[in-house]
Amino acid sequence: MQLRFVGCGDAFGSGGRLNTCFHVWGREANLLIDCGASALPALKRLEIDRNEIDLILITHFHGDHFAGLPFFLLDAQFSKRTKPLTIAGPEGIETRLSQVMEALFEHSSRTRQRFELNVVALAPEQRRSVGAVNVTPYPVVHGESGGPFLAYRVEAEGRTLAYSADTEWTEALIPLAHGADLFIAEAYMYDKVVKNHLSLKTLEQHLPEIGAKRLVLTHMSDDVLARLDEIDHLAAEDGMVLEF
Repeated sequence: MQLRFVGCGDAFGSGGRLNTCFHVWGREANLLIDCGASALPALKRLEIDRNEIDLILITHFHGDHFAGLPFFLLDAQFSKRTKPLTIAGPEGIETRLSQVMEALFEHSSRTRQRFELNVVALAPEQRRSVGAVNVTPYPVVHGESGGPFLAYRVEAEGRTLAYSADTEWTEALIPLAHGADLFIAEAYMYDKVVKNHLSLKTLEQHLPEIGAKRLVLTHMSDDVLARLDEIDHLAAEDGMVLEF
């Protein structure tokens, strides 16, 4: 399995990084995790075939994780996509998707798609199979608006990927990432504890319990980006590809 960081930035583009969007693929699996506002031009710049993507997992409804969907769907329509697509995310995703489509492109939510589009609500801690991918959502803590908030444990082709999404520390991150081949974790702050976000030093305190085989940091603010030279963990960069 391989993962490309299409975008790994925070909501404010710290360090010039693009909004969150990860492309995961293997022999059978082909999916995106989150689809932030900058996702479509980034996918095109990286020459990723959008029409081969089977599944898009959305962690929550903030624009830097969700607002790329209208552009992705309209591009799929105009490029005459025929392959079915599943978009899965927290409860309320069907309504939220319709709302953001209408906010950005009036009447677009009522356009008849050329391809089969399935929009699926995922329940916390209930494993779901979508094609070649098994996904287990875990509830995380990221405020009140823009939720519900989910982190994902994704299993495909014998490998396990865990993604914390945006969250302050919660015990749910332990089963989420326990023993995972790759754990992508938010590290928004270096050591300062702020509400709704995770600091690197807090995360480090719990890494022995989590026991993931490999850790990559994402969604870093300028506070963390300014200290990359003194951080021992791998930090994501836009365009970076990892095998796991």
